[in-house]
Amino acid sequence: MRAGIENWFLRHWYDTQLPPWYLRMLEPVYRSAYQYTQKRGKAPSARYRSAVPLIVVGNITAGGSGKTPLVIRLCQLALDMNIKVGIASTGYARQSTDTFVVNSESDTLLCGDEPVLLAKRTGVPVVVAARRRDAIRKLNKMDLDLVFSDDGLQQADLDRDIEICVVDGLRGLGNGHLLPAGPLRESAARLRRVDYVITNGIWGEKPDDLQVTEMRLEAGRVCALDGTGNISVDEFRQNYNRERVHAVAGIGHPQRFFRTLETLGISAKSHAFPDHHLFTQKDFESITSDSAIIMTEKDAVKCHSLGLDNAWYLPVNTLLPGEFEVVFKQRLVSLMKERK
Repeated sequence: MRAGIENWFLRHWYDTQLPPWYLRMLEPVYRSAYQYTQKRGKAPSARYRSAVPLIVVGNITAGGSGKTPLVIRLCQLALDMNIKVGIASTGYARQSTDTFVVNSESDTLLCGDEPVLLAKRTGVPVVVAARRRDAIRKLNKMDLDLVFSDDGLQQADLDRDIEICVVDGLRGLGNGHLLPAGPLRESAARLRRVDYVITNGIWGEKPDDLQVTEMRLEAGRVCALDGTGNISVDEFRQNYNRERVHAVAGIGHPQRFFRTLETLGISAKSHAFPDHHLFTQKDFESITSDSAIIMTEKDAVKCHSLGLDNAWYLPVNTLLPGEFEVVFKQRLVSLMKERK
């Protein structure tokens, strides 16, 4: 049912020019509520200042845009400079409100899928908390030099040193309306007030006068879900034909993953689930034992304990322009000096 509702909204947000009148009627209500929370968050008594520099990586649209892969790459750039990094998250859709440090073996039910993936790929401290400031506060006690916030662009009560907004190049800003009539959490004008706008792929409909940096996601080797090894994309493609491959994705934009597989020459039957879907063995009952399952790395952290046979995941690496990475590293050097 959740998948049906999500798909219904996505159709109106991205496939039509004018959303239904009843959604447009609710748009001013959302705008007023958002403006009210922003005003409250910006009050001096409400603001929180991290003890170390804080970089917020977020978006202005609902759903996935590629934030998590970008945070992983930016963490790697900081680590290359011997900067001690931590990541703050609320652990969206998790079944807990506790504040704790996440590692690669943490239960995704308690801390969320993205925090586990971040901990696994970066090896840096990742903290989840019901309130983002509590996660940052805990990280501030860990002798770190820098904190990244995975999401939180709309968190008005947090002072931040750098803001990065990620835009899904394929879907852009949809119909341009605010929630629930469109996918926008806040006005598109917000893009002109952040430090960097990074597009996940080519953004064909971007404003001509908006400066953006394009990132690409490059597929790695196909990894066995049970951790027993990995093979090249070519080997996976040679081992399995269309009838024996099932592609599973419970992310913000499943079609992006399915399209990636097609680009790699992997033909598969697609199974799309809602973002942050909590997988169970029942979700895979229709897949025969002689078939192969391939999924995203984010889904893999939730499925590794299900005991699935012949299951694989495809990790991706973020590629940023070399000139951007140089500029970003220079900005980090300046930031470290400013906050000493």
